[in-house]
Order: sequence, then structure tokens, then C-alpha cells
Amino acid sequence: MGDIVNQFDDIYLGLAPELGLLRLAQSGLGWKARTGSGIFTVRDADLKRTTWLRAARNFQLRIQLRDGRIVKFDGFQRDDFEKLKDIIKANYGLQLETKEMSVKGWNWGETDFSNSQLVFSVQNKDMFEIPLNEVTNTSLTAKHEVMIELGGADGEQKDRSRKGDQLVEMRFYIPGTKSQDGEVEEESNANIFYNLIKNEADIGDAAPGDGIVLFSDILCLTPRGRYDIDMFPTFLRLRGKTTDYKIAYSSIIKLFLLPKPDDVHVLFVIGLDPPLRQGQTRYPFLVFQFVREEETDVTLNLDEETIAAKYEGKLEKKYETRTYEVVSTLFKALTARRVTIPSEFFKSYHNQSAIKCSMKANEGVLYPLDKSFLFIPKPPTFIPHSEIGSVTFSRVGGGAASASRTFDLKFNMKSGIDYSFSSINREEYANLNEFLQNKKIKTKSIEDESTGRYVEMAGESDSEEDTGKRKRKSVVQEYGGDDEEGESSPDEDFVADDSESDVAEEFDENVSDSGSGGSDNEDNGQDADRPAKKPKK
Repeated sequence: MGDIVNQFDDIYLGLAPELGLLRLAQSGLGWKARTGSGIFTVRDADLKRTTWLRAARNFQLRIQLRDGRIVKFDGFQRDDFEKLKDIIKANYGLQLETKEMSVKGWNWGETDFSNSQLVFSVQNKDMFEIPLNEVTNTSLTAKHEVMIELGGADGEQKDRSRKGDQLVEMRFYIPGTKSQDGEVEEESNANIFYNLIKNEADIGDAAPGDGIVLFSDILCLTPRGRYDIDMFPTFLRLRGKTTDYKIAYSSIIKLFLLPKPDDVHVLFVIGLDPPLRQGQTRYPFLVFQFVREEETDVTLNLDEETIAAKYEGKLEKKYETRTYEVVSTLFKALTARRVTIPSEFFKSYHNQSAIKCSMKANEGVLYPLDKSFLFIPKPPTFIPHSEIGSVTFSRVGGGAASASRTFDLKFNMKSGIDYSFSSINREEYANLNEFLQNKKIKTKSIEDESTGRYVEMAGESDSEEDTGKRKRKSVVQEYGGDDEEGESSPDEDFVADDSESDVAEEFDENVSDSGSGGSDNEDNGQDADRPAKKPKK
């Protein structure tokens, strides 16, 4: 007689989002996804222990294998317990144990590390557990607080296939101190827990010789600090004094190598998706700064065969050249991403690849690139050409504006978001305007700040008829009037000041409602009613 096969429908394997079929026979058990090619099997000789417990997706069958691994099957109904118990007893000679979970809802308890799991228990009953292979980062956010980030970098493709909300961060408050063996000084329990997480989740220091290359003490402008960059075949580790990050190369989507306008430094910018998180702050771009003339001498921990076969000769065994060149070359080869360099179609008045400016209160540099604009270092702002509706210049016309040494620039995006940059040297206007015209980006220039008038400049038009209408109207529009282009609201075109107080908004509304003519008449009327001053005797 053949093996009797028992089947359970609508069962999940671990954290997988798809349902499947679980079949149990005397030779072992197997799970197959309903859609796709997902198959998982276990031989009967590998089974060590089975447990039944309540889980988020109904009830769970947890199987401990002889090599220490834990396999979980979710989706069982309460009525399946007796049937499953008899099957496991008959086929594998194991008892199906039951495990009671804590449902008190308390947020304080004890933690334990076992079977590659972080287990949180309350009164000796497990409340929840976290697979340590899902932990991507941990840091001490306060004296007694430890933060862990979830969503394994190695399983990024798996994470993207999941649907719905996901837990991405947890914080543990761990008060008190403890003296280590043989040490007089006490160490905080939070720091001990932090080091345990790093070791158990394999996000701390790797064994010597495991990495391809290590760059030490590299200056990072965003987020600010000095970090060691330890590069591995599929990911890198960014180690600072208080934070460690594990970044998969698959999450790196953009690379920029840009010379700084000071002729001394070079900036290397890394674009991330998903962005790096530090508490509540997200960093979609990392900005590293290198001294232009600084050189390094490194030897890669790769043999010649691997370099030739896996990296197709894009890497060399040894480098003796400028540091920024070595770093950018390695990132280009390991991430398979193109490194963007400055555009050959733009040079500033001082023959640089960028212009100095300010974004709100932050000083930085703006790079006009072939397909985008990039402002760095803080906050790093990426502006693709394809998403720009128009560009508005202010304080570049005649009158009082001609006395100013700087002008302002605003990108009116098609999405409705605006990016404003101020304190740009007046000498940069001609080159920047020419670059925008070459890229066929619509431009506007404020003609009179006191009345809020602007004139249409060079750029694309919808049709010849539309262009003729604008010319017949002397291409002059007032803020508060009809917006013929339909790209941005009149209020968004106004660039006067970075402040956004209620007083300023009320002022704008009065201008648009009453108009400048009404204000002049009222002023004249008030002057007429006033009695004339008596001449001095």
C-alpha cells in the first residue's frame, strides 16, 4: 500500500503572502503555492518537534527541524487540531504540543534569543517573536532606548511581493545597568541588548576578510558624520559611531559624481529606494565628500577569476589612484548603475559645473544636469526635467531689481510642488537661462515685484495660435488673474519671501481682490480729506 496523503487547503508558509496546499505523508510533508512555482518539502527524518499555537492568521503549526531551523505554517482552523494531531502521531511518532500565548496586551516583559528569533514574553508566556534575519539595522536612540528596523535587505524581492502594511520599526525601552564579568564599570542594559541584536542579527562587524574592501573614516555630509564603508558582494555596511546600516545594492537607484565649485572637493551622491531611516528622518540620498587630490592604495579581496567571470573585468585587483575614483568605480561595478557626471552643456560664470544658492535657510549648490537638477548637500533635492512645468526667475528685471546682486529661481512642478532657490549670483543668470532654453523648459521672469507682474520668456508653447494671443496681450499677466497655462496657480508663482506667515497670505489676497488701482484711489482720498498744514511763521 502507498502512503496515505492528508491535505490541508489555504495554508501560508512562514511570512509568504500567497496561499498554498500542505500535504502530509509518512515520508514527509510538502507545501506548494497555488500560484507560481513555490515548493517546500521536509523529510520525516528531519522533524524534531511540532507545536500548535494561535497566530495572526488563525492557528499555526510550528515545526522544529533537527538542524535548529523553525518552519511555520499558518492558516489552520481551530477544528483542524484533532485531525492534525492524529496525523502527526501516526506518520512521525511526534506529539503535537500546544503553546499558550500571552494576550494581556502588556507592553513590558522579558526578551530572549533562541532559534534565530527575538522572543518577547510576559509572565513566562510568549507574546510575539521577531525573526532576526528580518532585522536590517539597530541603533541606540537614547540612553535606555534601542531601535530596530525590519524588512530584510537580503529578502528585498520577497518584501516587495507582500501586500498591505508592514512593520518596519520597533523600539525597546530597557532601563538599568549591569556589571559584566571581570569588569568593575557597569554597562547599561540597553547597550548590552544593542550589542546582542547586532551579533545575533548579523548586522555588526563581519569576520575579518569577508568584505571586498573597506574605506575608513569617510566624511558624509548627509547624514552628517564620518563612516566606514565596508563593501560586500551584495550589500555594504555603513558604520558610524552610534549607528550601523546595512544597505543592499539593489536599493541603490542613482549614483552621482560631482565636483564641488571650490576646486578642492568632489561629492559622491547615492540615491536610495527605500530611503535610509534614522529615527523619524528619512534620507533618500547619501552625500559623501572627498578631497580631490587625496589618493588611496587598496587591494580587493577578490581573486582574478572572480573579477573576470562575475564582474566581467570591470574591476581591478589593486588600485593606486584618487580615492573618489576608486569608490565610484567600485559602486558602479557592484551596483550595475551608471554614474552621472556634470553636464557638458552648462558652465557657470566662473566655469564651474554648479551654482551656489540657498534653499530656504540652507546654503548649498545646484547642479544643472543633462536630465535633472540636483541640489546638495542639505536637503538633497532631485528635480527631473520631465517633471518641471516651468521655471520662474525673480529680481532679474529693471527698476529696483537691477540694483540687486542676486536673483531667485523657482521650479514650478507639474505635480503642483514648487522648489525655490535664492541668493544666486546675478552673473549666473545668462548661462542658466540659456541652459533652460536648450532643454526646452518654459521660463518666466518677474517684471515688477511691487505689482506682482511677470513676462513670458522663451520655452515651449502649446500652439502658434496660443503664442500669437500672448503676443497681442503684450505677454503681461498679473497675479490674481486667470492662469491660461493651467500649470500652476497664481499664488504659487509669487516669489517674494521664504516666510509663510498669515500676514503675508492676507496681503496677497487683498492685492488679488482689490487690485492696485483701488489702493491708489483710497490713498488719494485720504490725503484729500486731511487738512493742509499751516505754514510756519
